[in-house]
Amino acid sequence: MFPSRHLFLFLVLVFCFTQVHGVTSYSVDEQENISIYAKSSRAVVNISNIAVNYDFYYRAIPAESGSGTGFLINKSGIIVTNFHVVENASKLVVTLSDNSQWPGKLVGADPNNDLAIVRIQAPAESYDVLKFSHSNDIVVGQKVLALGNPFGLRQTLTTGIISALGRTIAAKNGRKIEGIIQTDAAINPGNSGGPLLDSDGNVIGINTAIIGSAGSVGIGFAVPSNTALRILPDLLKYGYVRRPWLGIEPIPTVYLRRIGIDIQEGLLIARVVNGASADNAGLRGASKTVKVGRYKVPWGGDIITHINETPVASMEDLAQQIETRKSGEKVTVHFIRLKKVHSVVVELILRPRS
Repeated sequence: MFPSRHLFLFLVLVFCFTQVHGVTSYSVDEQENISIYAKSSRAVVNISNIAVNYDFYYRAIPAESGSGTGFLINKSGIIVTNFHVVENASKLVVTLSDNSQWPGKLVGADPNNDLAIVRIQAPAESYDVLKFSHSNDIVVGQKVLALGNPFGLRQTLTTGIISALGRTIAAKNGRKIEGIIQTDAAINPGNSGGPLLDSDGNVIGINTAIIGSAGSVGIGFAVPSNTALRILPDLLKYGYVRRPWLGIEPIPTVYLRRIGIDIQEGLLIARVVNGASADNAGLRGASKTVKVGRYKVPWGGDIITHINETPVASMEDLAQQIETRKSGEKVTVHFIRLKKVHSVVVELILRPRS
């Protein structure tokens, strides 16, 4: 049976309209991608890192040493990006989606998590901002979108899924970044510092690295948004991240075992800083040195084996257990002294800035 005359005429009109105006039917997923790009792209910027080189006559020659991506998070011109995008810059130039360029000022940096904050003085109406979502709510298989400027190709959108959670990668300064998001959304050189978005267009990560150097091979990494949310207040207020510490100079006992000393795995305390957390808790450093072959080894100090219930055998283990906490938090330090196992509750205090 044919539809009613009015419905038939309506369908004919719709068909004619789509033919004349070129209206295309998009899938629900495509419509979502288009919508997110439209809402988010004006918040994404290109950051050019200008270094100063010198010619034969020692005349300064500014040159672009690299570029990356960033994104605005408020109407005060605050941009989040990677530390390695702005590292060693003599000058930063930020290009907005409308192609206007603005000088960028480095406000704060945290090499340990490869994050940095840049500020521009552009009119608030010339850009949009992105909001953070909590990365502890994300799951493997969830759709994600990456925005950035790969190979200098500005305002590029790629899509994929979260491939894995809790990865560990090395920052440029050698420190390990924990809890990293792995994604198969295409991330290439130039994407660094750009946002990794969820299906609501909120930031769940900051794209930071890829496997290999030639380009995307389907394995990219992003610093989780919760890490950024934790350290951004310090970067904005102090320019660096205030971290607690134990106040010790430790030696991983694996090094001592390599030279033939039979010793429990952990961290031998070579020295305790006066007035620091370890000193206040009564932990002891080495009282003497002993000669083992051609080596002089600190001896007599406590050997830390666990923080709370987590084993610590390296500097990275210790940093992960201490530096990710806040001043005033208490941890239980398990240690060996004179071959006996002890534990003590230690209240963490901030590391003084040198």
